[in-house]
Amino acid sequence: MTNKLLWDPKQSARATSQANHLEKFAEYLRVSGDYFQLHKYSVTNPEDFWSKLWDYVGLLGRKGAHVLSHKPGDDFCDSQWFNDSYINYAENILHLTDKKGRDIITFISEGNKKTTISYEELHSQVLACSASLRACGICKGDVVVGWLANCPYAIVAMLATARVGAIWSSCSPDFGVAAILDRFGQLNPKLIFTHEYYSYKGKKFSMEEGIDSVVAKISSTQDVVPDVVKVPFLESAGDWEEFLAKGKEQSDAAIEVEFNHPLFIMFSSGTTGKPKCIVHSHGGVTLKHTAELFLNTDLSSKDTLFYFTTCGWMMWNWMVSGLLCGAKLVLYDGNPFYPDASRLLKLWSDERVSVAGVSAKLIEGLNKCAVAGEDYNLEDLRMICSTGSPLSTEGYNYVYENISKDLCLASISGGTDILGCFVMGSPSLPVYCGEIQAATMGMDIAIYDEQGAEVSDGKGELVCRTPFPSVPIMFWGDDSNKSALRSAYFSKFPGVWTHGDYIEKTPRGGYVIYGRSDNTLNPGGVRIGTAEIYRQVEKVEQVIDSLAVGQQWLDDTRIVLFVVLRAGITLDDALIKIIKDTIRDNTSPRHVPARVIAVPDLPRTISGKISEQAVRCAIHAMPINNLNALANPESLESFKDLEQLES
Repeated sequence: MTNKLLWDPKQSARATSQANHLEKFAEYLRVSGDYFQLHKYSVTNPEDFWSKLWDYVGLLGRKGAHVLSHKPGDDFCDSQWFNDSYINYAENILHLTDKKGRDIITFISEGNKKTTISYEELHSQVLACSASLRACGICKGDVVVGWLANCPYAIVAMLATARVGAIWSSCSPDFGVAAILDRFGQLNPKLIFTHEYYSYKGKKFSMEEGIDSVVAKISSTQDVVPDVVKVPFLESAGDWEEFLAKGKEQSDAAIEVEFNHPLFIMFSSGTTGKPKCIVHSHGGVTLKHTAELFLNTDLSSKDTLFYFTTCGWMMWNWMVSGLLCGAKLVLYDGNPFYPDASRLLKLWSDERVSVAGVSAKLIEGLNKCAVAGEDYNLEDLRMICSTGSPLSTEGYNYVYENISKDLCLASISGGTDILGCFVMGSPSLPVYCGEIQAATMGMDIAIYDEQGAEVSDGKGELVCRTPFPSVPIMFWGDDSNKSALRSAYFSKFPGVWTHGDYIEKTPRGGYVIYGRSDNTLNPGGVRIGTAEIYRQVEKVEQVIDSLAVGQQWLDDTRIVLFVVLRAGITLDDALIKIIKDTIRDNTSPRHVPARVIAVPDLPRTISGKISEQAVRCAIHAMPINNLNALANPESLESFKDLEQLES
């Protein structure tokens, strides 16, 4: 690969002014060399790496004598990290003394209403909330859920839940009742935090009827009737102050829990049935996020961290963990293009954001709208993280040509499954167009072919060969042998984690992801990642979005490309030729779709990801297992009985 160099930290005054945690930690470990040398050490000496990281950053807790219990050949779910240690995620956020006297969270609404919370205010509210949870009978191991917007009270409720040893799970307000029941209905929650309403594109949406339906359904099918606490969104909610007052006679002391005690229950997309409930531990999340934010992102108390996310996406949990490093958080809830496409860049400028996170689709949207960074003061912006889907070369070029020439554009990829990243960026490494910079610290990743042999040059399955702390401790409701967990990640290549990404390593140690391996196309028996096609279609300005699937056709598979066009554009033969020629000229003839068809919309999961699987089922007249997982299931009507598919 000969992708062009876009940014070099050696030529960046901004990069040399950072805390450089990675270099200092390498010195602490007495490891000489660059990023890749430290990474090699982290995967060949995992016990020493993770144990020393705990010591170096000064995590609060009791570290025992055992770091990793794992036998060669065992599945990761048989491994045990720090099984005689005790820790509490929330306490590691609340005890940091260098935050005192500082504003620690700023919340910006769509209407530009601003709320700022100091560290002392966050600390006192979390303590009051945890005491009130106790007053409501919430104990260690109970489940508390939030149907909440990305606002400070969501963070307060989550930290308070963690502080008392209860288990937290959350979804955003745009999840419908059926989607909420698919998730929370599996958990038997004892308390639900929610709002009276939320706002999107300037409109208010009541949540009152929805929460009544959810409580009624859970009450009729589970062991308890969950309490409901309504917390403020833009205006005060009487429930919140009344709730906090309940705990005045209760202890506000934190509970030190086992390293592997459940902290978060996260959800898979749910496109193949009810969402899997993935359980992550206090210690696993604390250590994994510390490694990613501290070493890979170089986050410190100097930074202001923003991530465009909701409480229904794992990046919300990841963003909140920025508090572990002392960073200030900037929260935004609503449409990122409201009232116009420059909304987020203005926010980054106004709040002096230094590390900003967005989805790849959002970067592509900014590019399509020609939003220019030169119109804003982005001198503090040193890093942009992009995730959710592979970032196109056009996305890379847009950032450096139109946002800033001097920042680290870190494409990152992992998943809810590990509540973190397998591959990500580093401000100590150069950025090459279209490439993720490196494997994440502590992640022993490799690429396997279909037979399980390692691929050194070419594409294949992303696997991880040795245990890491944020391996899920279980699926909620799984059997004692963790059968569902084993089936999900360890059935294809026994003994190693198979993640489901189709990936290639570059000669520089970076990576290119071509899409999900279960969504790869196989025309003529040749594997093609859908992201390879999307990267080219994004160059066609008449196209807003696209989706490619394989259709069974004449004893083979052919590629069908669905496109969403800009208003006023018609898909005629000339535009089809432009699309096909763009794909052929930049990939290969095998990548060219047999059919190109215009549709009004593409189906997306509630977390915003395009559902190729739903379309594949629709065009083959197969059942679609869980429409509740889709934010816009009505879009599938456009894919049924399409005459164009028969030609």
